[in-house]
Amino acid sequence: MSAGLRSLMLFVPLLATALWGTLYSPPPLELPGPDDDIELVTLPGLPDWVLDPLPNFDLYQDVTEKKAAFFSYLYSRTVLVNSRILLERQHLRHLQAKASLDDSDKEWLAAQAERLRVDEDNGSDEMFRLLLRRLDTVPPSLVLAQAANESAWGTSRFAREGNNLFGQWCFSPGCGLVPLNRPEGASHEVARFRSAYHSVRAYVQNLNRHPSYKALRDLRASAREQGKHPTGVQLAAGLGHYSERGEAYIQEIRGMIRQNNLTWYDQKYRDTIGKRDNIEGLLELARAPEAQLQPDYEPEPDTASAD
Repeated sequence: MSAGLRSLMLFVPLLATALWGTLYSPPPLELPGPDDDIELVTLPGLPDWVLDPLPNFDLYQDVTEKKAAFFSYLYSRTVLVNSRILLERQHLRHLQAKASLDDSDKEWLAAQAERLRVDEDNGSDEMFRLLLRRLDTVPPSLVLAQAANESAWGTSRFAREGNNLFGQWCFSPGCGLVPLNRPEGASHEVARFRSAYHSVRAYVQNLNRHPSYKALRDLRASAREQGKHPTGVQLAAGLGHYSERGEAYIQEIRGMIRQNNLTWYDQKYRDTIGKRDNIEGLLELARAPEAQLQPDYEPEPDTASAD
């Protein structure tokens, strides 16, 4: 599908969503831990492009172009977040298969367990089972729909000034931006992130460890057990606690996925991961230039002549 044709499919007006994103303050979402990944020793550092500033989406006059630009910007960051999670899952599976664990293995498992709130004996079968449920990816369609909804398509104050695309709160003075309509006596702030990438990563970790999203994780695990890829429409059913609007919020997110054809991004993502579902392939994604993580990226043909 060409970029132009995809843009034509993104026809839903922005006004209602933008107004809602401006006026609505979501319920508290816990800001997860330090701002650094718990990584494999062999996992490369983050590519420099993740720190590129959030584009000024207000500059777009055409609605479909604005949506296409927003989705493309977030899609590459979602692929990067997911590729790093999949590398950690590969390592987790490797440790699960070992006959015995050394001290460094146990330290890595303990760090992941603390981050993902798994309180089981280190190296036990139950610890591995729970870690595999929580150390997992989120479909791009869900990431893109919620980011658009919560950030008014990247134009909200919290997105522009704090790279916060999902409404995550924090509770230490100075940790973020004070909401203009914060009730008297409240102490929460809207978290500030180094980049939009870090906002995506924190959002995924929130879904992966917070008790409120156990239903989402159960749906995801069930799909995996059946050898299927969970979709954003399916996992949206586990977002009942993300907003005080409950079921209405779930239906709104599902509507955004369908109306904006975001399942196309899920398919592109599955194609990309399917070709690189191994350590070497995932490491390639984890260090790739941003352009190579775009959904319509096509590698240039090899024009070198044969000897």
